[in-house]
Amino acid sequence: MSLHRVVCLLLPPQSTFELACAAEVFGLNRPGLPTRYTFEVCAERPGPVPTLGGYDMAVAFGLSALERAQTVLVPGWVQRASTPSPRVVAALRRAHRRGVRVVALCSAAFLLAEAGLLEGRRATTHWRMADELAARYPGIEVEPDVLYTDLGDVATSAGTAAAIDLLLHLIRTDQGAAYANQVARHMVMPPHREGGQLQYAALPLGERMPDSLAPVLDWAAERLHEPLSVDDLASFGAVSTRTLARRFAEQLGTSPGNWLLRQRVMAARTLLEETDLPVETIAARTGLSSAANLRRRFHALVHTTPAAYRRSFRHDAAGTRPESSAALPALPG
Repeated sequence: MSLHRVVCLLLPPQSTFELACAAEVFGLNRPGLPTRYTFEVCAERPGPVPTLGGYDMAVAFGLSALERAQTVLVPGWVQRASTPSPRVVAALRRAHRRGVRVVALCSAAFLLAEAGLLEGRRATTHWRMADELAARYPGIEVEPDVLYTDLGDVATSAGTAAAIDLLLHLIRTDQGAAYANQVARHMVMPPHREGGQLQYAALPLGERMPDSLAPVLDWAAERLHEPLSVDDLASFGAVSTRTLARRFAEQLGTSPGNWLLRQRVMAARTLLEETDLPVETIAARTGLSSAANLRRRFHALVHTTPAAYRRSFRHDAAGTRPESSAALPALPG
């Protein structure tokens, strides 16, 4: 199976956190987990690149490295108020025209905007910069509240931990849910946060932080095989269904029913990848009641059939899948 080549474009002074996120997700060889990516970094000019951490990084490759990339990842752009290098902008445009996936973490959305890759399209960035992005580039549909957006050829994330959410989402898109869950487990990270979740809970001044949904989410995730309802979730949380809905909207940016359905489909994806169980059994184990209902819900969220998904992402005992397999869409953010 050929490896997917990820190239990070560094822009001085480079943010060390976003770069570390990319290197952690795509650049490590993990024991017991097959390697699916190659990872390297480049800059406009090879040599020392200063960082926000007060040290320089020695970068061996120039912009020509983007020509061999399948994913170009820009881990932040601190100098977003300045005019970007024409050479950098031209290199990003060439890569995008060639069909390369271009990914911007946090403030790097401004660089993609300068390159014209976000015009007339959805994008996000850190909530503190969202108004600035919208004002400077009125042709972009800025979504200030979401964790990330993925349009297939272009993806953007909010700040800090949302960068990891996007990168794990991309692995899920490329390699399937089971592989992405293994990477997340190695990183001691939650396996999946929806792109449409809120970046943060905005509370009126003086109002206390809402009670965490974590106990309810954990309880429900362990019982997906049961016919859980929103009433069941509210009962466990000792709140009314109205209060539960409000907390889901505040903390997750979605409704309890939608969250529960997506968890069931995510569980079905993992079983399709890791087992040979028939669709009827998977439907029962994930609380989707019947094969027909599973197929309908699965197609609505993943945009393919369970059978086609299994053909693409079914792993053998060695953790590999057929080289001809093509990546299918992940749950939309």
